[in-house]
Amino acid sequence: MIPNEPIPGRRIALAVLLAVNLLNYIDRQVLYAVFPLVKSDLHLSDTSLGLLGSAFMLSYMIAAPLFGWLGDRNNRVHLAAGGLVAWSLATAGGGIARSYAALLTARSAVGIGEASFGTVSPGLISDYFPQERRGRALAYFYLAIPVGSALGYLFGGIVGQRYGWQNAFLLAGLPGLLLAIPLWRLKDPVRGKTRDGSPLTAGIYREFLRNRSFITATLAMAAMTFALGGLAQWAPSFLHRMHGLDVAKGNTIFGGLTVVSGIVGTLTGGWLGDRAQARSASGYLLVSGWGFVLGTPVLALAIASFNLPTCLAAIFVAETLLFLNTGPLNTVIVNVSPPASRAMAFAINIFAIHALGDAVSPAIIGVLSDNFGLRNAMLITPSAIAAAAFFCFLCCRWIAGDAARAEKPDK
Repeated sequence: MIPNEPIPGRRIALAVLLAVNLLNYIDRQVLYAVFPLVKSDLHLSDTSLGLLGSAFMLSYMIAAPLFGWLGDRNNRVHLAAGGLVAWSLATAGGGIARSYAALLTARSAVGIGEASFGTVSPGLISDYFPQERRGRALAYFYLAIPVGSALGYLFGGIVGQRYGWQNAFLLAGLPGLLLAIPLWRLKDPVRGKTRDGSPLTAGIYREFLRNRSFITATLAMAAMTFALGGLAQWAPSFLHRMHGLDVAKGNTIFGGLTVVSGIVGTLTGGWLGDRAQARSASGYLLVSGWGFVLGTPVLALAIASFNLPTCLAAIFVAETLLFLNTGPLNTVIVNVSPPASRAMAFAINIFAIHALGDAVSPAIIGVLSDNFGLRNAMLITPSAIAAAAFFCFLCCRWIAGDAARAEKPDK
């Protein structure tokens, strides 16, 4: 079977992978939903609180290259299913943590498990669907970011407020153990070969460092991840402290805004991206870049406003614009990467965007918050979004040639 041909059962596979990705983001965001409760119970500074999020991302990005290497050589479906079991157990492990060190260890372990799924899943979807449908398929898959995040905020806020943050972690970890079975049973689709038909070597990985489209698209995603990672971690605490909302109410409102704006932005971005790409090799990048440009001032307004309705309206508009990039930028990474090494492409991408992005931004915002206040600390995020727009437009210069070389069967 030719890798670019659609595969029977691809919609079922996409549905299972989407469901797993939902759990991925639920388990991530539960921590941020209960930040105020953890801070109060364990008597933590904002710096220590921020390090809980950074520890997860550090382990995630460090583990990603290993799983990328394994994913290009082994059954990707089984690797993803094993990771799902590992991170689900680690999430539940946070529920029995009674100290900061134990919770830090549990959250680090969640990152290792999620790295196995994150590195192989985009490549799986790209092999299930032909190139002209990848943008929409990946947009559906990445709906898990806003929907899963929103569910994590809602679940964590409500359960944490009523039953304690430990029970929120325990309950969040259970569904993944059940979903591991259908994930394990999926077919691992046929992968492409390297351009000269030879087995993968270290040389193909060095090509990523010479691939200007891959580098600039990754830098755009890193800048975006710096901003959104910091916002995802600190927004519920921001609404709690700056606007006086309790944990359950603040997370319910923020989660509701995130899920609606995320669905609208992600699906619109996938649709606009495929249409724009049909007209120009830079179509995906232009949709992402202009979303970042328009989202930058709106995000700044959301943070700076002292009026709650204005703040919430600006959050909704900003998130909608920023989520336009989700499908398009990930599709760019797929399209400029050789088919047989896409797991490693996403491993490198994951390492870079988290090393430069949300592995450091939550802790940086925490340190700045301890010294200058949370509102002032969060104002560093709009400048990162502006940087993401710059890298998207810069990538337009090379995307056509790099995408053509990635899909070419012979050198």
